[in-house]
Amino acid sequence: MKNEEKIQEKFKRINPHLNEQSRRLWCANEALSIGWGGIKAVSIATGIARNTIVSGIKEIKGEKEVSNNIRRKGGGRKKTSDKDETLKQDLEFLLEPYTRGDPESPLKWTCKSTRKLSEELRKKNHNVSHSLISRLLKDMGYSLQSNKKTLEGASNPDRNKQFHYINNKTKEFQRRNNPVISVDTKKKENIGNFKNNGREYYKKGKAPEVKGHDFPDKKKGKVAPYGIYDIAKNNGYVNVGISNDTAEFAVNSIRNWWYKMGKAAYSEAKQLYIMADCGGSNGYRIRLWKVELKKLADELDMELHVSHFPPGTSKWNKIEHRMFSFITKNWRGKPLIERATVVNLIANTTTRKGLKIKAMLDENIYEKGIKISDKELSLVNIYNYKFHGEWNYKISTSK
Repeated sequence: MKNEEKIQEKFKRINPHLNEQSRRLWCANEALSIGWGGIKAVSIATGIARNTIVSGIKEIKGEKEVSNNIRRKGGGRKKTSDKDETLKQDLEFLLEPYTRGDPESPLKWTCKSTRKLSEELRKKNHNVSHSLISRLLKDMGYSLQSNKKTLEGASNPDRNKQFHYINNKTKEFQRRNNPVISVDTKKKENIGNFKNNGREYYKKGKAPEVKGHDFPDKKKGKVAPYGIYDIAKNNGYVNVGISNDTAEFAVNSIRNWWYKMGKAAYSEAKQLYIMADCGGSNGYRIRLWKVELKKLADELDMELHVSHFPPGTSKWNKIEHRMFSFITKNWRGKPLIERATVVNLIANTTTRKGLKIKAMLDENIYEKGIKISDKELSLVNIYNYKFHGEWNYKISTSK
């Protein structure tokens, strides 16, 4: 644990019992015990100004007379965040497209540094330093996470701009009460009496016994859960496929979501916004994905807008940490004996924030390796937007 974190924990425990004078002297003593860099570390951890800590050090060393003046509660200079009413609001706005978090915890992670954030806030006429931003982020439940823990591959130079694009498009659609969905395929799961990661409570010696190997059962096979998460409604739909994870399967899953959940919630909608990863069955290079979306657009008489997350950033896709993570936790330690077991465990997944999920088994057989010719692709009414048209496009109906 870093010095700042240790000091912060200690300060939280003792701060309620300190007055202005004892707080100053406590911080000064901590800074002295650390030595070089102590003043900076204590200031960051406690939010106490460096000048105040320096003054306390002089008092401890006898270089300055100890002041007995103690201001009444609420006295002294107000915090910048208290004086600047829009500071936190503007900071949240800057962070929103770039954050993701553990759904079981209030802690969030951001891929932006405090220096970059302070620079952008100064452009909005906020008088802030990077150290102030650091303290505000801690108060707001944020933690800076290194790229190693969040990225899956090489970083595209326009990654952040694409996040902004998706964020703005989402808000635009939600203002008009048009549906915005996040889609993805969960990893395939073996069906049968196999070990499932995680632990559950059982009476001692009564834990279920499972096979000692993970070779797929030829009769039961695997399932591929394809999920659709409605961001505004905080609900989802999972199409549990028994065949191949293809673009046809992906689009049919969206189709099923619309008829089972979307149509009732957005009966007046004429546009649908789909957020997807760059690869897999819904990848931006998959011709069949676009041909099948065109069929869906015609069937629903609806304009389909699509945005793909940049390569290596699938963890920013909302469905990952707002739906799939909870499904995984719900069935941890439980062998997925039958297909019905998977469907029931998914459908029974809930959260404290009200997540509701519907699930159904899709017994259709989806053929792999379907080739789409240039002629077939040319029949798709697709419009590529100026900013990364390969990632951002809309598909209109033929009507």
